[in-house]
Amino acid sequence: MRSRAAPARQDFDKKADKNEPLVADIRLLGRILGDVIREQEGREAYELVERIRQLSVAYRHKHDKEAGKRFDKLLKSLSGEQAVSVIRAFSYFSHLANIAEDRHHIRRRDVHERAGSLQPGSLVYCLEHLHEAGIRPNEIAEVLKRGFISPVLTAHPTEVQRKSILDAERAVAGLLEARDRAGTERELRDTEGLLRARITQLWQTRMLRYSKLTVADEIENALSYYQSTFLRQIPKLYAELEEHLPGEQLPSFLRMGNWIGGDRDGNPNVGAVTLKRAMQRQSEVALRHYLTELHELGAELSISLHLTGVSADMQKLAERSPDQNVHRMDEPYRRALTGMYARLAATLHALTGTEALRHAVAPQDPYRTPDELLADLRIIEASLKSHHAEALIAPRLSPLVRAVQVFGFHLATLDLRQSSDQHELVLAELLAVARIESDYSALDEAAKRELLLKLLNDARPLRVIGASYTDKALFELATFEAAREALARFGREALRHYIISHTESVSDLLEVALLLKETGLLRGVLAEYAVSDLIIVPLFETIGDLRIAPDIMREFYALPGVRGLVDRSGGEQDIMLGYSDSNKDGGMFTSSWELYRAEIALVELFDELKRVGPITLRLFHGRGGTVGRGGGPSYQAILAQPPGTVNGQIRLTEQGEVIASKYAHPEIGRRNLETLVAATLEATLLHPTQSAPKGFLQAAQALSDASFDAYRGLVYDTPGFADYFFASTPIREIAELNIGSRPASRKATRAIEDLRAIPWGFSWGQARVALPGWCGFGSGVEAFLGEEPAQRAKNLALLKRMLKGWPFFRALLSNLDMVLAKTDLALAERYVELVEDKKLGKRIFAAIRAEFERTQEALSLITGDDKRLAANPSLARSIEHRFPYIDPLNHLQVELMRRYRRTQADDPAMERVQRGIHLSINGIAAGLRNTG
Repeated sequence: MRSRAAPARQDFDKKADKNEPLVADIRLLGRILGDVIREQEGREAYELVERIRQLSVAYRHKHDKEAGKRFDKLLKSLSGEQAVSVIRAFSYFSHLANIAEDRHHIRRRDVHERAGSLQPGSLVYCLEHLHEAGIRPNEIAEVLKRGFISPVLTAHPTEVQRKSILDAERAVAGLLEARDRAGTERELRDTEGLLRARITQLWQTRMLRYSKLTVADEIENALSYYQSTFLRQIPKLYAELEEHLPGEQLPSFLRMGNWIGGDRDGNPNVGAVTLKRAMQRQSEVALRHYLTELHELGAELSISLHLTGVSADMQKLAERSPDQNVHRMDEPYRRALTGMYARLAATLHALTGTEALRHAVAPQDPYRTPDELLADLRIIEASLKSHHAEALIAPRLSPLVRAVQVFGFHLATLDLRQSSDQHELVLAELLAVARIESDYSALDEAAKRELLLKLLNDARPLRVIGASYTDKALFELATFEAAREALARFGREALRHYIISHTESVSDLLEVALLLKETGLLRGVLAEYAVSDLIIVPLFETIGDLRIAPDIMREFYALPGVRGLVDRSGGEQDIMLGYSDSNKDGGMFTSSWELYRAEIALVELFDELKRVGPITLRLFHGRGGTVGRGGGPSYQAILAQPPGTVNGQIRLTEQGEVIASKYAHPEIGRRNLETLVAATLEATLLHPTQSAPKGFLQAAQALSDASFDAYRGLVYDTPGFADYFFASTPIREIAELNIGSRPASRKATRAIEDLRAIPWGFSWGQARVALPGWCGFGSGVEAFLGEEPAQRAKNLALLKRMLKGWPFFRALLSNLDMVLAKTDLALAERYVELVEDKKLGKRIFAAIRAEFERTQEALSLITGDDKRLAANPSLARSIEHRFPYIDPLNHLQVELMRRYRRTQADDPAMERVQRGIHLSINGIAAGLRNTG
C-alpha cells in the first residue's frame, strides 16, 4: 500500500509552501500532546489549555482588547495546580516545536543539496566558493594542517534541560526522521504509536531538578553529547573533507574542548576532585566507544585465510593475540581484534578503574598511548587495502581511526580557569609563610613583577616543609597538582590551557607561571631553559581590560625569558576575549567594537613578534548564547572577525541551552561543526587582508562612544535601576533554580557590577526585554547622525555603506535585527507590575521603551527595512508561529511571581507556585532558543 507520507516527502520542495511538512509535523506533535494531556489530566484540563491558546492567539494577532481582558481574568483565576498544568503543556509544545523545526532544517538542507543549490555555511558551499576563487586543494589542506578549530563546552547556569528530557527528545527527533522515510501505512502508524509513547514519557517525566545540579551532573550532561553526536559525527566531517580534497592527508585540526570540571572561577565546587572525575569520565567515554567499535569490527572482518591473504604485519598482529579459539584460527583479523580489545580493556581499567562490558580473553598489556592503538589499526587498514578489501575500511575502520586521532584517550581538552585575585591570595600566603614578602598584595605592579621574575629564576620551591597553610591555598595547589597527574596519565592533549579570568596586569600572568612552577607544571628557570606544560591564557573581559590587552601582552613578552619559555613550550599563545562581561559593562555596540579593536591590535603585536621567530596567536572567543553575550550565528560571527585574526586558528565557547539546540541531534550537530570549519576556512582564505576604510573605523568609534554613554547612563547611572531589574525580572527566581553548580552572583550584593553576566542576560530574555542585546545603539546612531539635515544625510549614507561593505557591521546589525524581533515590550510591560514602587517602574520602563524605539528607528534607517527580519523570512515565520504559544508562559510567569513574592515562607502553596515559575522559565528558554 502506498504511504500517505511518501508524496509529501518527494514533492514538498516543489510546492508553493515549502514549510508544509513543518506545519504537518507541528500539528501531529501538537495533536499527540493534546491527546496525552486529555488522557493524563482530563478533558477539563485539556480544554483549559485550548482556551488559553485561542485567547493568546487572538490577543497577539488580532489585537483583540476584549480577548486580552478575558485572557488576564482567566490566568488570574487559575489555581496553582492548574497553572502548573498549563505551563507544562505550553513548555512541552515549545520543546516539540523545536524538534520539528530542527527536522525541517535538515529536510530543507537535503533538498538544496540534491538540487545542487548549496547553502552558505555548508562545507560543500565553502569548498566550491574557494574553488571559484582559484584556491587549490593543496592550499586548503595547508591551512587545515596548521589549523586548530575548537568548540569548547562550558557549564553555565542557563541550561534548563534535564538529561532525561534531552534523551526523550532525541528519541522524538529520530521518530520524525523515521516518519519521513516511512513507505507504508503500517510504518506510519507504528512511528505515530512510538511518538505517542515518547510524548507520554515526557509528560510523566519531571521537567525540573528538585536538587541542586552538581559539577558531576554537569560533566555527565556534557558527555551525553559526545555519545550522541561528536564521537561519530566528527569522523564523518573529516571523511567529507577528504572526499573533496583527494590525495590530501588531513591532520586532526578540529578538536573538542571542555571547561566542565576545570573551571573554578566563581565556583567553589570545582577543584582537584572534579578535575580528576572529569578526566576519568571523559577517558571512559572515549575508550568505551573504541571498545564497541572494535567489537563490531571483529564481527564484520570475518575474512578467512582459506580465501585470501593478509600482510606480514597483519599476520604478526594476529599471532600476538592471546585468542586461541579453534573456530577463529583461519580468521586473522578477528584474532587480532580480540587481542586489541583485550589490550584496550586493560587500558580502560588502568585509566578509569572500570571494566569493559565483555571479555573474549582476559585484559592484558594495556596500550600506553593512543598512537600504539592507531599503529595496530593502521596495520589492519594496510592489509585490507593490499588484499582487495578496501571497501571494508570506510564503514567502520576509517571512522574509528579518525576518532582515535581526534579524541585520543582523553576525549576533549579540559581547560583550567580561575580568577586572578585567587592566584594572588595563594601566592601572598606562600610568600608570607616562606618569609619572602609579608604583604605581597600591597606591592605595586613594578615591585610584583620584579619579585615574581626573581622567583621564576630561582630553582627552589616556595613551600616550606611542615608549615601550615590555609585550606584555600591547599585547595588551589591541589588543583594544579591534579593537572600535572592528569597530563602524565591521559596525555599532552588532555590539558593545554590555563585561563586567567580578570587579567588586568602583567603580574597576573607571572603569578600563574610561578604557581605552575611550584607544582611541577613549569620546569626550569625562566631566563634559561624553562618549559611549561600549559599555555598561560589571559582572559580580557571588561571594556577597560580589552583596551589594555595589547599593552599587557606587549609588556609580558618584553620580559626577559618569556619569549624563550613560549618558544620552548610549543610556540603557541592563546588569548581569550570575554563577550558577556564586556557587554554588561558597556553595552552591545561598545563591547563588539572594543573586541574588534583589541583583536586588530593583538594581531599587529604578534606580527611584530613573528619577526623574531614563528609564534602562533589563537584567539579564544567567550561567546554566549544570546546576542547580548556575543551569541548569534557562528558563521556570520567568524566571517565578521577583523582581517588576519582567524588564520586557521579559533576557539569559541558553547554555552547553556545553546549546546542542546546545536548538538543534541547528531545531524544538526554535524552541520554546526561544518559551519565552524567552513567559516574558518573562508575567513582565512577569502577574507580581505586590508583593514576597513578609515571612515568606517572613525564612524564605529563615534557610535561606540555615544552608545557607551547611553548604555551606562541608563543601566549604571539611573537611580533605582538595580532595584527595578531585581523586581521586574525573574532574576531572584532564576538564582533559586537548580540549573547550575555556579552561584548567580560573585558577591552577596544587589549591585549589577557583581552580578554574573549570564543570569543578567538570561533574566532580561525571560522578561522579553532582551536589553543587553540592543541597549545604547539607538542613542549612538542618533548622536552620530546629528541634527543638521545635510550632515545627517551624509552620515546616514556612510552607515549604509558600512552595512554593505563591512562584514563586522553587517553581522552586528543582523544580530540586532534578530534580538529586536524577539523583544516584546507589550509583554515586558506586564513585568513592570511586579515593581512595588510604581513611580520607579513607570519611569525606568519609559526610559527603556524610549531607547528601544530609538534603536528600532535607527536600524530601519540604516537597512531600509521597517519590518524586522525582512532578510531572514524563515526565522520571521518561526517567531510568528511560536510566539502565541510562548506568550501564555510569560503571562503566567508574571502572575505566579506576583503570588510567590507575596506569599509567606511557610505557606504550603508556595512550593507549587515556585515550581510553576521554574517551569515557565524552562518553557520560555526553550521557546526563544537563545535566551541564555
